[in-house]
Amino acid sequence: MKQIAFALALTLAAPAAWAADKLPLSQISNYLNQLKTVQTTFTQVNDDGSLSTGKLWLQRPGKMRFEYDPPNDAVVLARAGTVQIFDPKSNQPPEQYPLKRTPLSLVLARNVNLAQANMVVGHDFDGTATIVTAQDPKNPESGRIELMFTSDPVELRKWVIHDNAGSQTTVLLGPLIEGGTLDSNVFSNKARIGSSDR
Repeated sequence: MKQIAFALALTLAAPAAWAADKLPLSQISNYLNQLKTVQTTFTQVNDDGSLSTGKLWLQRPGKMRFEYDPPNDAVVLARAGTVQIFDPKSNQPPEQYPLKRTPLSLVLARNVNLAQANMVVGHDFDGTATIVTAQDPKNPESGRIELMFTSDPVELRKWVIHDNAGSQTTVLLGPLIEGGTLDSNVFSNKARIGSSDR
């Protein structure tokens, strides 16, 4: 009888222990809201399986810069509510579209509240990290973003953007340097950081 009771106690305790590992949405929202500036490296896995690497700067609210390593050399800037893609190999003007039409706007928002209705469409734990799948409730057609967070301390490690055409782009983050002041030039020009042709 004791063995049955012990087994039952283990069964009852297991979900609680598992649930303790999944970060609550309120804790993730607080983490993102306290995240003001970030510098890191990234590896991007494109939908066709190709890889790109580069550097990333983020300043909440509303600003982000991806600077791709050669041979890509592209720069992607999010600022003033607009995303611009500067491709040095193209003779065309930069591609641009509203930030609110991209799922990254959820991370860059002034106030992140993952508890708001119809924003989070998935909240899972894979044994190592908490995975939150979110969409903009006002623009669900702009796609979804899957955010992966580790705990102790809480840290954003990866995201996957799913567009409405069914393709996905994964961004794996290097070690995050959080806090501090970023040079305003980081978000005000398309030239590569350290380049003289700003």
